[in-house]
Amino acid sequence: MPTRQTPLVTGQYYHIFNRGVARQPIFFRKRDYERLLLTFDYYRFAKPPLRLSKLLQLPNEQVDQLLLSLRTSAKLVTVCCYVFMPNHFHLILRQETDKGISVYISRTINSYTRYQNTRSKRVGPVFQGAFKAVRIETEEQLLHLSRYIHLNPVTSYVVDQDDLFTYPWSSLYAYAETDHQLVDSSTIMGSFKSFDSYETFLTDNVDYAKRLEEIKHLAIDHEDT
Repeated sequence: MPTRQTPLVTGQYYHIFNRGVARQPIFFRKRDYERLLLTFDYYRFAKPPLRLSKLLQLPNEQVDQLLLSLRTSAKLVTVCCYVFMPNHFHLILRQETDKGISVYISRTINSYTRYQNTRSKRVGPVFQGAFKAVRIETEEQLLHLSRYIHLNPVTSYVVDQDDLFTYPWSSLYAYAETDHQLVDSSTIMGSFKSFDSYETFLTDNVDYAKRLEEIKHLAIDHEDT
């Protein structure tokens, strides 16, 4: 197996990206988005009690108990930002333990691929090769990249600008709330007085994708794969 060119260092932030095979869709219905979101949430913990597919076969009360106990356990990663698009996803992750990001993404991709293959009675990969990872070097890059990710539904013409804040498959909702489980928005929101100021940071730069040269090396979805 080839060595990853970008080493994944514990305590560092990374932009993580992957897309569907041959740029094909990875979601086909609302339930698919919900399943990948649940999968990303579940496997961020270092020691999940069993495979997600097995967990979901248990009675609801038992599932709730296991998930509740998991919330206080050690994590592989902290999820700072995400967006799901029809044929790809973006994440900003902080690695919390050695090899945490690799284990997290591997478990998530494998679980979601099994789910799609079982549902669709197909075989083979859903995602195109290994995930891309770029280390985020400065706080300024972290803020700009969060904006790039949260604007992705608009700059990719999936939704109109007026619908950005109701797009359901983005962490943007978590930045407007104080009680959310999957996303830790504190690092990014620490640079803003309020969600309103972060909203202004986004909406005043909807054309930001046209000026990507400032963080070109971070926009890894534009690389050939």
